[in-house]
Formats: sequence, C-alpha cells, structure tokens
Amino acid sequence: MRVPLLDLKPQYQALRPEIDAAMARVCESQGFILGPATQAVEAAVADYSGCQFGIGVSSGTDALLVALMALGVGPGDEVVTTAYTFFATAGTIARVGARPVFVDIEPDNFNISPVAARAFLTKQCERRDGSVINRATGGRVRALMPVHLYGQVAAMRDLMPLAREFGLQVIEDAAQAIGANDTAGQRACSTGDIGCLSFFPTKNLGAFGDAGMCVTNDAALAERLRILRVHGGHPKYYHQFIGGNFRLDELQAAVLGVKLPHLDAWTTARQRNARFYDTALQRAGLADRVKTPAVAGDRARHIYNQYCIRAERRDELRAFLATRDVGSEIYYPVPLHMQECFQYLGYAAEDLPESARAARETLALPIFPELAEEQLQYVVDSIAAFYS
Repeated sequence: MRVPLLDLKPQYQALRPEIDAAMARVCESQGFILGPATQAVEAAVADYSGCQFGIGVSSGTDALLVALMALGVGPGDEVVTTAYTFFATAGTIARVGARPVFVDIEPDNFNISPVAARAFLTKQCERRDGSVINRATGGRVRALMPVHLYGQVAAMRDLMPLAREFGLQVIEDAAQAIGANDTAGQRACSTGDIGCLSFFPTKNLGAFGDAGMCVTNDAALAERLRILRVHGGHPKYYHQFIGGNFRLDELQAAVLGVKLPHLDAWTTARQRNARFYDTALQRAGLADRVKTPAVAGDRARHIYNQYCIRAERRDELRAFLATRDVGSEIYYPVPLHMQECFQYLGYAAEDLPESARAARETLALPIFPELAEEQLQYVVDSIAAFYS
C-alpha cells in the first residue's frame, strides 16, 4: 500500500467541472487583476474568518509583509514571535528592517507561550517615553506575531490582554489555521489587528499556486492594505507611500471561490482522520513511544493542517516509513533562532529549549481528507512495526 503525505488529485477530480467553469469565466472576461472573483472571495473569506474586511494578496508571505507595512513596523522596531514556525514569519519581519524577538513555545500545542512572551516584556524590557524598549538592543517593541501552528489557535485569550497592556499591535499568522477556533469559539484572525492567511496549494484551502489574504475589522487598516498592495498608489499613479505588487490573481480567486464552500466538510474529514490516529495509536500500545497532538479544549476547533506526533527516534522512524511507502515530513528541523541568516540575533539553541525539542521530535503524518481508513491503519501498523 502507498500512503502519500498529500494527494491533491482526488480533490481536483471531484471539483473539476466547477473549477474549469470558474476559470473559463475569468478567461472569457479577460479581466485578470482585482476583478469580481477577487472581490467575492475577499468578502466570503472575511466572513468565514469572523472579520469585516478581506484584502486578497499574492501569497501568505506577502500577507505578513504587507501587514507589517500597514502597521508601520520598520527599522528600529522589534516584533515578538515564535522560532518554531515557517521561515516567512520571521523573514518578513527582517525584510521590513525590524528585528525578530523569539520566545519559546508551549510543548503541548507548539504555539507561542504567553508566559514566555510576558517574561520577555516584563524582565527584558522597560517603558520609556511611551514606548516599550528592549534593554539589550535599544529597539522599540512594536508588535506581537503569534502563529496558529498546524491548525490550532494560539492562546489569544492570554496574548491579546498582554499585547494591549504593553501597547503592542497584533498580527495573527494564520497561514495554517483558516477556520480554527479557540476554546471560546473565537475564530483565527478575528482578534488581532490583522490576520494573515495563506492559500498555498498544500493548505486546507489551497489555490492553484501562490495566493493569500489579510483580514481585519479595522476599516482604515483595510483601506491602507488595499493601497499598499498596488504599490501604494491612490488614486492611480499618485503615491503617498511606498507599497508593493501584492495583488491576488483573479484566476486564483476563482479557484478559491469554488473550494471555500467545501472547506468545512474537508475539515470534518481531517478531524475524523485525526481521531482515528489518536485511537489506533493508543490501541497499538504506542503511547509510550508516540505522543499524539493535544487539543486545547473541548470547544476548540483544530483543523489539522498537519497531524504532528512526537516520536522516539524520529529520524529513524521516518526513514522506516519511507521504505513502506508512507509519506511524512519534518516541520521544522531547524528552529528559526538557529538558522544561519539569523545568527546576528545572538541566540543559542538552549535559549528556546521547547522549540529545539520540537524540532528534534516532531513528525507529520498523512492527514488529508480523502484518505481511506485502510490507509490510516497501514500508517499505524507501519509505526508499530518500527517500534516492535
């Protein structure tokens, strides 16, 4: 049996007539930039995310970048975030000339630790002339960027009061978490100043290439984001500030518009697959060798962009699974505070022990909606075979 980490072909085959028709409408109109398909999906995704405004952009990375630009984050500023995440989280902070400040994660859900964030702000910073200043660098701490990793919302109920206490703006990196809820039913992207989504093809809601979106409840921020995505020009050819070319492609918007109504059903299937793994791994007697993902609470909605276990002898297990045609992936083998390009920040591996441990132990298993129960059981049997 073969169990790939992800197979997008079944999803496409099921939706092919609708997708082909939607793309044909765009081609027939010959309107490829910021047309009706973009406007429709902006409104639909914003509503789905519990927000008033959606601003379609060219990728999830550009969503983070333009969000930082819209909030005026730049040289001399610092942004508190996590080191256990995809590179774009910190890469965009550096690209606007600001400094990433990494704090550790919660071991159960891999999201940024509110305790660690508070410790940094209270022990390593001071208030000076109305700003929060990092005593070690002299930088002004401007923003907090939590990541809702693997499809589970970070502890926003703790993070938002912390941000407001210290006067920080909040950008939610929800690239992996569209439709996820916290224990109070609050949806990812709906509590911070700006939420950022990715529609990379491998995401739960994936385009046919790069695509992303910023969502917000602030009308002024929404307008600034719209202007920034067209080089900062408003009206056309008149520029009060410098933006970029961050527009969502109309063909991608058309694809997303077809897929969005199916997203909840796909999420339900991912959750079903996760429950199967949880039960089957326990039944196989692997609880001492494999730790399954923890969900924050009964009311939390984990959308399982990834199903990541902690595993003994992780690298050996992955190699063994490959011999049995079981796909897997390591997210993320080198936490950002140890990446070569961020060595100028001066972190040591032991500064963020939980991030370093997660990088050593975690392994993503196939979780996509179309998996058959026989395939899921084969994955579990293969893991059991390795440890036996």
